[in-house]
Order: sequence, then C-alpha cells, then structure tokens
Amino acid sequence: MYVLYSFLVFLSLLYYLPATVWKLKIRRGEKLHLKERFGLSFSLPSPEGTSIWLHAVSVGEVLSLQTLIRALKSRHPDWTIYCSALTNSGYTVAGSKLGEADHIFYVPFDFAWIARKFFKRIQPRLFILAESEFWPNLLRTARRHAGGVLLVNGRISDRTGRRFRRFRCLVRPLLGNIDRFLVQTAPDGSRLQAVGISGDRIRVVGNLKADIQLPPMNGENAAVLRSELNCPPVAVVLLAGSVHVGEDVTVLKAYAESRDKRPELRLIIAPRHLDRVEVIDSLCIQMGFRVVRRTGEEPARDWDVFIIDTIGELARFYAVCDIAFLGGSLIPWGGQNFLEPAFYGKPIVFGPHMKNFAVLAARFIENDAAVVVQDGAALSRVWSEGTKSEWKKTGERARMTLDSLRGATEKTVKEIEAFIENNL
Repeated sequence: MYVLYSFLVFLSLLYYLPATVWKLKIRRGEKLHLKERFGLSFSLPSPEGTSIWLHAVSVGEVLSLQTLIRALKSRHPDWTIYCSALTNSGYTVAGSKLGEADHIFYVPFDFAWIARKFFKRIQPRLFILAESEFWPNLLRTARRHAGGVLLVNGRISDRTGRRFRRFRCLVRPLLGNIDRFLVQTAPDGSRLQAVGISGDRIRVVGNLKADIQLPPMNGENAAVLRSELNCPPVAVVLLAGSVHVGEDVTVLKAYAESRDKRPELRLIIAPRHLDRVEVIDSLCIQMGFRVVRRTGEEPARDWDVFIIDTIGELARFYAVCDIAFLGGSLIPWGGQNFLEPAFYGKPIVFGPHMKNFAVLAARFIENDAAVVVQDGAALSRVWSEGTKSEWKKTGERARMTLDSLRGATEKTVKEIEAFIENNL
C-alpha cells in the first residue's frame, strides 16, 4: 500500500508542482522552500534533551496549538518544541503566534526517505498531529522513529467518518500508527471506533480552540483602532470573516441591500484566500462602494468597504466590530472557527453549513449566542433590522458560552504527560 501511495504522490508532484511554482513563486513572489520540503537543505538543530514535534496543516490548526504549546513549555521548559506547518499561511502565522515553540519549519513532502531525515534530526519523544492530518508515510515513519504518536484536538466529520468506513481496510492500518486519539467530542470518538479503533485509545478532552487567549481590548482600545480606521463614531461596523469564493458576492449584495436601509453601516471583509482580494476590490467598485485595503492608503473617512488583505490580523478586527459573520457557512464548506469573535463578546452570525463545527454551533445556538441565516437575504435582514442593544446581549451570551467550554488544554497536557510517564 505504501509503495503505491508513494508512487501516486510522486505523480501528483510531477503534475501539480509546475503550476504551483508558476502561481505562488512567479506570480506572487512567494517562497516554496522546496529544498527544505525535499529534505535537501534544512537547518533544524538536534535537541539536547526531550523533544516534541507538533504538526499542523494551516492557520486554524496552528492557532489551535497555541495554548497547548504555551502550557507544555510552561510546565516543561527543558523540552525542545518543534512545530511544522504545511501551508505558507500556516508557517507565517506559526512564526508570529507560536513564540514558545523553539523551531518552526515546513513539513516535508510525504515520502518516507524524506521524513526519516527529519525524524533522525529531531529525535522526537512524541510526534503530535493536530485535528485530522493523516499523511501515510509521515505517520508510518513517526511510528518507527518517534517514541509515540498522538492526535490532539481530533475532529472526524460525518463525511470523513463515512469515507473511513467505506475504505476501512486502508484506514485502519493507517490510524493504527497513532497510539492515542485526543478528540473534541464523543461523536468524533464514535466515528473512530466505527473503523476499528479501540475505545481505550480514545479520550474526549474538548476543543483546544475554546481555550483561546487573545489580547485584551477594552472600550478605549477599540475606540482607538476604530479611529485609526477613520471609522465615524456613529458607524455600525459589520465584519465578514474568512469569506469563501462565491460567498463574497453574496455578502456584498447583502451589504448593499442593508445599506439602503441603514446608511451608517460599514463592512470589513476578510477573504479566506488572499488571491481573491483583487476580485472583491473590483466587485466593490462595480457596486459603487468606496473601498480601501489594509495594506493600501490611509483609510478615508467615508469608506464603505474595508478589505483585510493581510494574514493573522482578523482577530484584532473582530474586537472592534459590532457584529461578525463567519464565512464558509453559506456554501457547503462546513464553516469557520467563530470563537475569536465570541472571545470579544461579539454577536455571531453564520449560515446553515457548519458541519466542521457542528457541536460547537449547536451549543451556541441553544444558548441564543449565535444567529443562523439561510441565505444572503436573511443576512441582509439581520444587518439592517438588528439593534446594537440586541447584538450586545447576544455577544454577552457568546462570551459566556465560550467560557463554559474551556479546559481542553489542561486535559490534553495531562494526557500527554501520562502517556510519556506510562509508555516511554
């Protein structure tokens, strides 16, 4: 199985790599770090004592490890923490947000001969995966060269669970490389058991993202930021975060309809992918909006749409908005993490497609801490008809709901420590 898989990975690289080089390196000027990913050149030092390697795919997974790495380093300052990411955005955010990690690097391409180089250099006592990142060769190599392999903040969606059951004969040996599964919810654990993972290898510890800690933002600080944005004091600031392709058009149309009724509305929009910025900018101009970008000129006082075209700043803007809409939810993507606006006590709005955060979303809806809209028309009504006092109450319930969900970091740290004590 692994030989065939490696051959398919090789063919995929031959097919996709030229286009990726053209898109990212030539057109955008981004570095691909190919020498590092192929294990031809990397500057990771070997550890002097106990080392832990944590791997995350992209921004969301990286941020989920923030409190865990901080807690591990606080309790075990002599441990060397290595953290890898797959995407450029994940690597960038890891560099700015994971200050307690000793070394941050790009994960190697999924070939066993490359992975072995990294494991021999890092010599991890534990290899830890975040959420649902299952690379066959990486996992198999980790099983052979690391002291133990753990999954943290594990999330197995309904769709993934169905695929696992369909290909159980392949999935079971793949997951067999993992010693312990620390999952977010009981349904996540049940989906693992359905493909043959024994219950004694599964622990339900909650969602690490619920332990989020962001910079405090009081009323005075928020007012200063709004002033920097040249946002009028009477303005009602809407924020649409992590908006996906196509969904951005729906959001802009909903905003246009809302502004006809409430001209004091202002929209801050953050596309999920930055290559969508130019399109959104053009759409705004076509619709008659006065638009500025985060990286552009100083915002004029009379802007209508403010585009966040940077990575890692979205949480700061959640702190100053009056209401937050989370993207990936009006299309069948599965939603985006909405705990950052909840941390700042902001009312949360999302669409019907929240399968990636189903349990969390249900909890917030049950507590009247979030509003579900079915389409752009419903979103427009929320924006145009809601009052600040109503939104403030919803935001307060969102913060209380978030506080009730905390504790996953402490449980995860204890499970890691217990695993090391009992097995290594």
